[in-house]
Amino acid sequence: GVFLALDLFAFFVFFEIVLIPMYFLIGKWGHGERAYAATKFFIYTMFGSALMLVGILSLAFLNQAETGVLTFNLVELANSQAIATTTARWIFLSFALAFAVKVPLFPVHTWLPDAHTNAPTAGSVILAAVMLKLGTYGFLRFGIYLFPEAAVWFAPALVTLGTIGIIYGAIAATMQRDLKRLVAYSSVAHLGFIVIGTFALNTEGLEGGLLQMVNHGLSTGALFLLVGWIYDRRHTREISELGGLQKPAPIFAAVFMVVMLSSIGLPGLNGFVGEFLTLLGAFAAHRWWAVVAATGVIIAALYLLWAYQRVFHGPAEGDNATMPDLKLREGLVILPFLVGIVFMGVYPKPVIERMEPAVDALIQHVEDNVDDFEEPVRGTVSVPADDHDDSENGDSGHGEEGE
Repeated sequence: GVFLALDLFAFFVFFEIVLIPMYFLIGKWGHGERAYAATKFFIYTMFGSALMLVGILSLAFLNQAETGVLTFNLVELANSQAIATTTARWIFLSFALAFAVKVPLFPVHTWLPDAHTNAPTAGSVILAAVMLKLGTYGFLRFGIYLFPEAAVWFAPALVTLGTIGIIYGAIAATMQRDLKRLVAYSSVAHLGFIVIGTFALNTEGLEGGLLQMVNHGLSTGALFLLVGWIYDRRHTREISELGGLQKPAPIFAAVFMVVMLSSIGLPGLNGFVGEFLTLLGAFAAHRWWAVVAATGVIIAALYLLWAYQRVFHGPAEGDNATMPDLKLREGLVILPFLVGIVFMGVYPKPVIERMEPAVDALIQHVEDNVDDFEEPVRGTVSVPADDHDDSENGDSGHGEEGE
């Protein structure tokens, strides 16, 4: 419903409906402090969404005052000239806060580690693979499309928060003793990459952000499944209580290694393509933030490889020595993730080509509605002197650069 809605009110309803089943999934079938985690998740996201409802109604009523027609249609509102610049920025802020909580973006991310850690395995997979993308999709489809000028104006602030999220999430993940909480904090870092790519507002950044939405669902969804299976076998997620698991469970260790390397962003696996494109786009638009964000990739290698070493290497003692290997049914469940991870890493072209027309249309929409906006590109195509008139007519060389 969220991904198909072109009516703002329908979008809001679907955006909110997902809270109810997720609240019960965490609160009833979760672990540990599940009631606390479920309530915190519900209050955070509900508060953010309430502000978005105010923004939706404000937008619709202001448009009605100007045109005489009450509509919640996304395309009609996006093409309306009824909203003043300052008003549009305030309404964008109400949308952005709701999406930032759902992403989650630093500093409104604190519900995520608790929700992930205390949710059942299935709940964590749904949360990572689908629900967090409602926020990043919201920025892309509604925030930038409805308020292009406000999105350009707020872009530096959102890129800053995304970069802080990358570094903070990576450092916090390194410090975790609970394997599932470590993966949860890695989500905060990965989603920071999506945000900086999206608000680079250029072809590479937007395509990288979109690709990374899919990649994060594959890599982190698979990691949560594998951590859940370790918990089912060992009844603990404490890294200090695990060790040497590759001896009794070599296939499990091999699968975990592939998924972990894709999360790090190893070339040849899906994580590399998405992160590389987002950093490429961010480097063209916000160079120094991209340089800082790139260190998040290095820290990701640190916390994931160190966690893998402690969990799977070393001597296997006690119950660790008898941990069952991956079963056939579990192998069939994880296989589509592995296929997606390798396919998107080796041959992402079909996916990128599929998203390219939509990305180009969005950038064109921003250029048409923001007077002084020009898409940041990695290099400028030199225009000969006798072709100077063509460049003034809007031929900026983006097509050739893109090819």
